[in-house]
Amino acid sequence: MEITSRQRARLKSIASNYDTIFQIGKNAISDELIKQLSDALEARELIKIRVLENCGYSAKELAGEIGERTNSIVVQVIGTKIVLYRQNKDAKKRKIELDD
Repeated sequence: MEITSRQRARLKSIASNYDTIFQIGKNAISDELIKQLSDALEARELIKIRVLENCGYSAKELAGEIGERTNSIVVQVIGTKIVLYRQNKDAKKRKIELDD
């Protein structure tokens, strides 16, 4: 799924009010973390992750891999924060409506 710059701007605006719900530390990316992130995306559609200093990778380095492995869109990476979006497959469970 691709999103337009207008949709990306809307997601950034929504995410600015969200709390960080995951932190990635020295263990970086594990299968368990990917499953947890995927479950969170299923429930919330939009999540914010923080990469800790002891991780050894930058947020930019991790964002692409996490996005790919969770089948989500990297909305933005700012400093140590990553914002991911994945639309719920079930239209009735969608929390965020992206108008074209």
